[in-house]
Amino acid sequence: MKNTPFKKTQLATSMALLMGTTLALPTYAQDTESATPAEGEVEVIQVSGIRGSMIRSMDLKRSSNGVVDAISAEELGKFPDTNLAEALQRITGVTISRNNGEGSQITVRGFGPEFNLITLNGRQMPGTGFTRSFDLANLSSEGVNTLELHKTARAENPSGGLGATVNIITMKPLAQSGQNATISVKGIHDTSNEAGDDVTPEIAGVYSNTFADDMFGFGVSFSHQERDFQQQSANVQGWQRELNNELPDLDPTNVVDNRTNITDAAFFPRDMNYGINDVQRERQNAQVTFQFRPIDAFTATVDYTASRATTGSNAVGWGIWNNFGANINAYELDENGTALFADISGDDGSFTASRNTTRVDARSLGVNFDWIINDDWQVSLDYHDSYNETDNGFDEGLGSAGQIILGSNQLESKIYDYREGDIPQVYVDWNNGTNEVLPSEIDSNFSQFIYSPGRSDIEQLQLDGTWYNSAFDIPLVKIDFGYARTEQALSGFTAWSGLRGGPGFNPSFTEIFPDSMFVRNDTSGFLDAFTGGGASMNPGYYYTFDFDEALARQLQFITADVVGENNTYSIDPFFRGAPAVNNVEEITDSIYVQTEWDFELGDYYVQINAGLRYEETEVPSSAEVLVPIQVNWVAASEWITQFEDEPQLQDFTGEYDILLPMFDIKMDITDDIVARFSWGKSITRAPIGQLQGGLSFTGSPKIGSRTADAGNTSLLPFESTNLDLSFEWYYDEASYASVGLFRKSVDNYIFNAALNRQFDGLRDIYEGPRWNEAVAALTGAGVQATDSAVYDYFVENGYADENGVVTPNSDDPLITWLTRQPDNSDSPRTVEGIELAIQHTFGDTGFGFGANATLVDGDVDYDPYYFGEEEINPLVGISDSANFQVFYEKDGLSVKVTYAWRSDYVVGIGQAQGSSDNPATQFDTFGQVDASVNYDVNEHLTVFLEGVNINDETERGFGRFEEQFLFARQYGPRYTLGARYTF
Repeated sequence: MKNTPFKKTQLATSMALLMGTTLALPTYAQDTESATPAEGEVEVIQVSGIRGSMIRSMDLKRSSNGVVDAISAEELGKFPDTNLAEALQRITGVTISRNNGEGSQITVRGFGPEFNLITLNGRQMPGTGFTRSFDLANLSSEGVNTLELHKTARAENPSGGLGATVNIITMKPLAQSGQNATISVKGIHDTSNEAGDDVTPEIAGVYSNTFADDMFGFGVSFSHQERDFQQQSANVQGWQRELNNELPDLDPTNVVDNRTNITDAAFFPRDMNYGINDVQRERQNAQVTFQFRPIDAFTATVDYTASRATTGSNAVGWGIWNNFGANINAYELDENGTALFADISGDDGSFTASRNTTRVDARSLGVNFDWIINDDWQVSLDYHDSYNETDNGFDEGLGSAGQIILGSNQLESKIYDYREGDIPQVYVDWNNGTNEVLPSEIDSNFSQFIYSPGRSDIEQLQLDGTWYNSAFDIPLVKIDFGYARTEQALSGFTAWSGLRGGPGFNPSFTEIFPDSMFVRNDTSGFLDAFTGGGASMNPGYYYTFDFDEALARQLQFITADVVGENNTYSIDPFFRGAPAVNNVEEITDSIYVQTEWDFELGDYYVQINAGLRYEETEVPSSAEVLVPIQVNWVAASEWITQFEDEPQLQDFTGEYDILLPMFDIKMDITDDIVARFSWGKSITRAPIGQLQGGLSFTGSPKIGSRTADAGNTSLLPFESTNLDLSFEWYYDEASYASVGLFRKSVDNYIFNAALNRQFDGLRDIYEGPRWNEAVAALTGAGVQATDSAVYDYFVENGYADENGVVTPNSDDPLITWLTRQPDNSDSPRTVEGIELAIQHTFGDTGFGFGANATLVDGDVDYDPYYFGEEEINPLVGISDSANFQVFYEKDGLSVKVTYAWRSDYVVGIGQAQGSSDNPATQFDTFGQVDASVNYDVNEHLTVFLEGVNINDETERGFGRFEEQFLFARQYGPRYTLGARYTF
């Protein structure tokens, strides 16, 4: 430790106490030295490492107004977890969602990523892609000083964090005098990796220095990380509900019906597919900060933050596709009507190769002037300009995300079986008399290419002032006030190539792909962390093929002469015509006033904060809308919407204003016990995707999945009235226990109003005169009227053109589209819960632990038995959670083991290929163990070993019920060995 002398003016001391800062406590380790404080200076004892971080976080929690939690860097350049999201999950009430095995976004008190605001040094950050959610995995922890999590409303904070506001505070060079530097080098070994490097590098550094007697300060941080890994998965894209009158009349010996809870419908899987995705990810971060302090009372700061995350993936997959009705041969249903076993004819089995490279670039330029005018007045002016841009067109030669699907429809039937094990099994009865398709039987199904860039920009100006009361003998301490203008713009589009290379199967295409192009693989080692995975699973084989070779062969041989002009092979995502472009802006003007009152009530010290924030927001949106012409049937299981060549430009505008009051009481019941009560209002603005104007129709309207979606610029924000009551007992230097109760009542809850609509000119071949004719003819001939048989009948009877495309007739019925548009509900939703936390160190032994749990409940749960037309809106992400960590730190050795647990929760309503009956996507219970060991070789050099997911936890998801399997994912543990040198 180090005794650090520094001078504090009377005003600075008062401000530190009033604002809950730790100006005297730099958050990095210093060399051990002894110094005698000069007259008028304050002696500060600095504690470093895990214990020091816990003390600083605890002190910030105790001194803050409202309910605030924090995580402080253990030392300069050493944050306690691999990324910021995984660090935040250690805070009570915070859970995280993971992407590719890494924490990426946070849920707070049951409110998901869209409900939480991320700020960088108090500045609102743009979301990733066409969303408000900021992906914390793209921002490294180097250069981050503190993470503050504000759970209660503050008039001074930017609005948008209904769940919480997370403020990322970065290093400031003038906060620590002189030169300070840390550099770290790591080698990352991901045990899941197969295609990439077994060890990938990460290098990071932090440097700061001050000049001219601390008049100038310069700081820089950087990091470069590479990670190669593999994701293995099993997936169902969605579940289709079949009513009793839609089920075929089967021999009773082919049906096992255990339905008791649901008796009028059954659920069948749309498909069953398996995949192996080899991923290479690179992340670069950098921040440069300049500070100028010509006098003690004035500081100018300019900072620039840049990040880039590039993720490339090569994936292979295999599986089956199902349609229902007359295709069903046999089934077994459980008590909820879910098919645990299904024998289904028709359609196909396929093998897939996919490729994609996505780059996310983010930039933020900030300028801040802070001026202490005198003992009574302080003002600050802050401006920043930020953007976040996502582009999936960085795949060389593609300029988009590409998918090539080869396979065969030469089969009798397919069996889906989920009666045992963790993963559904698939059996295919091929026409060749075996349970395997041969390479010579594989031809082209279809390929597709998608380009979907998006960009979010935020420009913000904030003027803040504080008046400190020294003139009036009243308990008013200060008044904070300010004005802000925030302009946010989001734009994006999706261009789709359509289904290229057929679509559908053509036996003559088998000659395009020689047998030598396919490599047969067995499933040993695949999903072997799940019961039923590995070598014992079915199918126990899969074929892979080279993406580039398959693409080259399709471009060369699948020409207009072969498949017709409309299906000419092309990788250009603009081939289907101009893309639909969407633009949304939000312009918000806000003012606030916030007061602080301190006084004694009997023997109790009381602090009260009261404030009000007022905002006006305007939401203009323009959309280039693709206008549908007709829907063609192009293959047995493929339908395509044709659009006009040029989109229509449409403009929309919405606006609203809102008042956000807040009131906090903090009481020191004893020297060790603090009680808090908070009341206030907070908001989260509607998801950006729901604000965009225009009506968009699905480009691939399969039977049962014919949808159209519209936005609504007039959506009001979610508005929550919050109550908090907490008690905190600080019984030792680094030890405390707390309990907190919270309740949030949310108005203007947004739901998707669903309505079946028909549009002039859009006619449906399905169940039209020709369809009914085909069904009658096939049935009369004793042939099962599967969709494949009906399509073949159309072709044989001349209802399709020379390319196999069936177009609608004028006597076909109009298509019924399920159109969905978001709207605000009149019924408030309530969430309430309890938070428990304890942090304890065992004297000077070096041992300590921390534990917390959050239990959440409310009237926002998902009802799996609801099948109404109106879309239900459970609170996405609501779940119970718990975190536990134990550590030992003494004599240069620190060891820490953490466990994070989260109960099952709803990810969202809707499934990619599910029926339109409010199906959910739910994430199963998850628990992960991480560990780290650090050893100080000397006062400058530290070596460390870190392990992430060392218990090899897997991910699993389901639909309405646990038996409606949606996904299983396996990653494996990840280990890091490295060294850190401090100058």
